[in-house]
Amino acid sequence: MTSNSNSSFDELEWVIQIRRTLDEELEDNSEVPVCIFNVPKTLMATKPDCYVPQEVALGPYHRWRPELYEMERYKLAAAKRIQKHLQSLKFHSLVDQLTKHEPRIRACYHKFLEFNGETLAWMMAIDASFLLEFLQVYAMKEGQMLTRVSSRMSHLVDYAGTKSAHNAILRDMVMLENQIPLLVLRQVLEFQFSSLDQADDMLCSMLTGFGEDLCPFGMMKNLPKIQVEKSAHLLDFLYHLIVPRSKEPSEIIEVENENESKEGKEESFGDSSYVQQLFEEIWKLLSKLNCGRYPVKVILKLPWTIVSNLPGFAILKQPVEYFFFSQDKEENKPENGNSKSNSSIVKPPLIEEITIPSVSELSKSGVRFLPTNGGISSITFDAKMVTLYLPTVSLDVNTEVTLRNLVAYESSNASGPLVITRYTELMNGIIDTKEDAKFLRERGIVLNRLKSDEEVANLWNGMSRSIRLTKVPFLDKVIEDVNKYHSGRWKVKAGKFMKRYVFGSWQFLTFLAAILIVLLMTLQAFCSVYSCPRIFNVASD
Repeated sequence: MTSNSNSSFDELEWVIQIRRTLDEELEDNSEVPVCIFNVPKTLMATKPDCYVPQEVALGPYHRWRPELYEMERYKLAAAKRIQKHLQSLKFHSLVDQLTKHEPRIRACYHKFLEFNGETLAWMMAIDASFLLEFLQVYAMKEGQMLTRVSSRMSHLVDYAGTKSAHNAILRDMVMLENQIPLLVLRQVLEFQFSSLDQADDMLCSMLTGFGEDLCPFGMMKNLPKIQVEKSAHLLDFLYHLIVPRSKEPSEIIEVENENESKEGKEESFGDSSYVQQLFEEIWKLLSKLNCGRYPVKVILKLPWTIVSNLPGFAILKQPVEYFFFSQDKEENKPENGNSKSNSSIVKPPLIEEITIPSVSELSKSGVRFLPTNGGISSITFDAKMVTLYLPTVSLDVNTEVTLRNLVAYESSNASGPLVITRYTELMNGIIDTKEDAKFLRERGIVLNRLKSDEEVANLWNGMSRSIRLTKVPFLDKVIEDVNKYHSGRWKVKAGKFMKRYVFGSWQFLTFLAAILIVLLMTLQAFCSVYSCPRIFNVASD
């Protein structure tokens, strides 16, 4: 008989679980979408500590990790306090009630759970007891109170949120793989109150305080009434607090070819040139002459056509045409029905098009930065006032874990555009150094509660891209408008032109060196025949 590689795996229990799952009615869990996922490997590899709980395991994914066993006694203490509060009812009754919702609980998890129904119900009941005792701190802030915090948990729960253990547990609570369904919390609270409405009111006050503590944006004022029944878990609640629910699902499009992005970037290089605009005006005046449009164009192009084909001048063809003849290339493009239909299609943003100049570069080109009190949807660029409006974002010890897990949840739950992901890419693009972070802090856009501006820059620069690209129209337009304004500045265009065609071209530098050598040789030959000092009135020693 072969040895079993996994001694904890029970084949008989697995068969029983599969048989019972297939025999259950599908109506109960078919309407419950999967909402608790494993973090995508591409994101997990970047910084695992931000996705793997460090203090407490909530739910089944990290249940049996030995380093998290220490918190089990605090969970049991919380369960005992819940049992005392139930008075006539026993904690077993709560577990039996959760057992009835076992199919719905299992349906929330993406991973297959190798637990029997009773084990899963006990696990949820104990974890929910601990979670509610921790969350009741926020209910106290809202003027409501469920029970007093036990002395055993006093060093973990902090009303002011300044203790390190409190923040460590908060970070674990928002991790994607450490979620439990919110329906479990509702069931536990319903046992303690006379009605489900009262339980929802208590949970609503808890979630409100929880959102105020962890939401990085100052958008908690004037929020509509929270509907707890629409939230799947704590991270889902926080996500939809930042990204309002969309009635119409958005299309998610993946990038297929990176070469297209390079071509698109090169084509957009020559937009908004002042020299090109000048020649366009001259062309408009010349086209009004009686000699006709075509002969004038031939006269203008003939000298350059001849010069560009001369030996040594061919390397000047591309940069000169970039300045003077790029408009003609646009006019010569086919204007048939197919091209019009293709241009009307809104294409997804390409990888290079997400690149945006840093705060320092935009500031030097004249862009102003002003804060807003809204969320991500308040990001706009006013081209007339040359002002980029960004939401005020508060950064503390919990922000990075919160944002990373929101991005992971957004990437896994493909029900809409990756709004938070695109926002992190935008901030990653405009913040390159600590000077950029300092600039935004001085403008009131970044509220820095970290140790230094360098930590702020490292936070944004460490945020990796998502596993896919998607269309976020309002953010894509802001990025496009900012890039268009910045690229259209004369100083920027001149700098790019010099870098691209002068300093970045060995052919051009070789050509200049050859011209210089020819001129020096000509001067030497001239001076050998004629007396240069006498001609230039230079006294010889």
